[in-house]
Amino acid sequence: MTKTVFKIGLLIFLVASITGCHVFRSVFWGGAGRDDYKSFPSSSIKKPDTPFKFLLTDQQYTITTPSQANLVGAEDWDSFLKKSKTIAFIIIRNDSLLYENYPDGDSSNAIFPSFSVAKSFVSALIGIAIDQGSIESENDTITKYLPELRGHGLHNLTLRDLLNMRAGLNYKETYLNPFGDAAIYYFGTNLKKAVSRLTCEYEPNTKYEYQSAATLLLSLALERATNQRITDYLTEKIWKPLGMQSDATWSFDSSNDSIIKSFCCLNATALDFARFGRLWLHKGDWNGKRIISEQYISSALSDTLDSKDSQRYPYSHQWRSIHDGSFFAKGVLGQYIFVNPNNNMIIVRLGKKSDKINWAKIFREIKIHPIK
Repeated sequence: MTKTVFKIGLLIFLVASITGCHVFRSVFWGGAGRDDYKSFPSSSIKKPDTPFKFLLTDQQYTITTPSQANLVGAEDWDSFLKKSKTIAFIIIRNDSLLYENYPDGDSSNAIFPSFSVAKSFVSALIGIAIDQGSIESENDTITKYLPELRGHGLHNLTLRDLLNMRAGLNYKETYLNPFGDAAIYYFGTNLKKAVSRLTCEYEPNTKYEYQSAATLLLSLALERATNQRITDYLTEKIWKPLGMQSDATWSFDSSNDSIIKSFCCLNATALDFARFGRLWLHKGDWNGKRIISEQYISSALSDTLDSKDSQRYPYSHQWRSIHDGSFFAKGVLGQYIFVNPNNNMIIVRLGKKSDKINWAKIFREIKIHPIK
């Protein structure tokens, strides 16, 4: 080992010792990655005895889009997925599994991280809690459920503000800064301490600003309102009723309180993410059983105000929507659950990176051709 390498290592060790392990993890892991969930502690989410199965067909299909070749120089759809660092791609139409591809050689039972796609699950659970009366209204303030935050300037902050990313918190979603808020929340080991530092920088519902801390506050309020851990509530209200095919996990922060990282880190199979998309496709109904009220889902997909994400898609209730009626959940590295009610289609794309591709545009362009 050279003196230079030793000095750099010593400097990083000293910085990590002073600032906490989140800096060490952020620097050495190089940001969020596909296998991070294997290094985080997690709570389990158990599958039901009988899974819901999508219909299989002997018909094979090819997939094309007008712009795929221009994006990464791909000659065909399969090479496009490979070159764009896709690790799972699923297309379901009318409950039939038309296309399933794992370019890195994974199987349908492989577990993948969802990253911020998990936020859409939190939204669903909030809707269920409102339907069942555990939460009175989206207009409730966060301090009704987390009274320990009184005195932080959060007295006007409502659950609806948090759902719509209009909270105005003193939190910045900066992924490249190992000392920043996102690194503290993702790589850190004490979310309780992080939450205790939250205040409002400006009046809630003033403007849209994407903040993972908002989703964490929602899940903490949910747990307080239902008197259940969010993983148990998810298992009871969604995972088992929807007939998920595999056990899942949800990572937590390693602290003594074991706070679930609800803003990310729900780890499951691609097909189980598709099942969740199917629930929203059918407006909360699951084969005749009401899981989420249609009223909540309808308002969730239309309550956009002037909120627009970085690609100018309307944002509401932890989902993004498109003018043609389609909508999608989105996570870093290009994790997507895309739902298009116009053609009864669900698309799941999971990746190791997004490759600066507007995936929502690709999903809308997709053409499915049967192979004769």
